[in-house]
Amino acid sequence: MLSHPRSPCGCARRGIPLRIVSYNLRKHAAGHELADIAVAHDVDALCLQECDAEALPERLHHLILADATKANRLGLAIYVRESRYDILETRVFAIQKSVHDRVLAPAHERLLAVYLHDRETSEDVLVGSFHAAPLTASNSLRRKQIAAAHAGMRSLAEDIPAVMVGDFNYPWFIRGLERRLTTTGYALMRSTEPTYLRYKFFTGYFDFVTSTGFDIDHVDVLPAGASDHRAISLDAQLAA
Repeated sequence: MLSHPRSPCGCARRGIPLRIVSYNLRKHAAGHELADIAVAHDVDALCLQECDAEALPERLHHLILADATKANRLGLAIYVRESRYDILETRVFAIQKSVHDRVLAPAHERLLAVYLHDRETSEDVLVGSFHAAPLTASNSLRRKQIAAAHAGMRSLAEDIPAVMVGDFNYPWFIRGLERRLTTTGYALMRSTEPTYLRYKFFTGYFDFVTSTGFDIDHVDVLPAGASDHRAISLDAQLAA
């Protein structure tokens, strides 16, 4: 089993970053890649969008499935490092529907949040896997969904570090979203390269990170796989 480095005295070092990978699987087309990603990138928390809950294994090497949505056709799931985290609570949140959701099929479960106790740092943290409404919806609706998702995570625990990752479907006017989030105490970060690559003539930044109580230096993009999204990877360090 993979493990984080230890201090010379044999005790766990404090302040070890939380390594997160977030991946939109494109209706589970990239599901077969998950085990390799978990090991190759030494992942602490693997957050998924557009996954098939029934096809997910309970374990991916050192990761255990914390929870997954059941009713949503575009499922969400989170795996966590079993040797590091106690899963205190998980919750699925249904937030505002778009016209796309109402007409085609229910897709209202757009946030899965896990409340974790980090045995390495003795801190509690919140991690969320989020999937906003598609581009057929307005940015205004997506802003409401993001705010509702943050409120949902806060309903699990107030005033502890929180990080939410996923497919925000927000490729344009991102500066305005950043300013709005700053007023609520959240920082937004996007990746160093575009994450959506389905069409040669249309690429963009779709997969983001929002956080409070964490320091995140950069968000990397992993090599393209079977999905139309590239996975993102980040190290979230508890803020001083």
